[in-house]
Amino acid sequence: MPEGKPTVSDEAARASYLRDAEGKAVQLFEAIEKDLVRSGVSEKDLSKEIYDLGFKLFDIKTHWHKRVVRSGPNTLCPFEENPPDRIIEEDDILIVDLGPVFEAWEADFGRTFVLGNDPAKIKLRDALEPMWHKVKALYDGNPDMTGEQLYDIACENAKSDGWIFGAYLAGHIVGSFPHERIPRDKISLYITKGNDKSMNCIGNNGFKRHWILEIHLRNPDGRFGGFFEQLLTA
Repeated sequence: MPEGKPTVSDEAARASYLRDAEGKAVQLFEAIEKDLVRSGVSEKDLSKEIYDLGFKLFDIKTHWHKRVVRSGPNTLCPFEENPPDRIIEEDDILIVDLGPVFEAWEADFGRTFVLGNDPAKIKLRDALEPMWHKVKALYDGNPDMTGEQLYDIACENAKSDGWIFGAYLAGHIVGSFPHERIPRDKISLYITKGNDKSMNCIGNNGFKRHWILEIHLRNPDGRFGGFFEQLLTA
């Protein structure tokens, strides 16, 4: 990190590193969908295959958070939980959430895949990205909003479109590894209830904070969920 107050060029470089990391994550997920996503494999084994693929393609040795591979009813579990390993089935729904570190810069990227032709699962999968862009557009109209306000927007828009918002948060900060942390604080660096700070505020390192936006949707009957996340800012 540079000494003193970051300059405009320092900020631009930091944003560029984050965008580059996400671009590599996009390529990794394209390879995951093409080469690895299938039925008949366990979530645990698929997670190991994903790690090996990331190492092969981009020399990824570090993931800043645990690799999340969940299918069927396990898609309803909060991030913190570790549900029993499950074999991915035909006509299943599957979420993959990774936090790969590329040359000391973090990405956080999540997508939902559907195996087969279940119309309810396809409908949920296809709703995720448009919802992400809808919420981002509302954020872009008021980037000084608080984390709680953006969380409420995500929940309200999910409900208005007939979905259940399936998590207690809608994102968090991201940056160079390891990013800013405040021990035992699960609010001020998250897009969640209780965060009354502007999302446009400056972090403890003097840089503008950058954020990941997460969209968690659940089917109205509560049988499964889906997930979509990527950079909100930068």
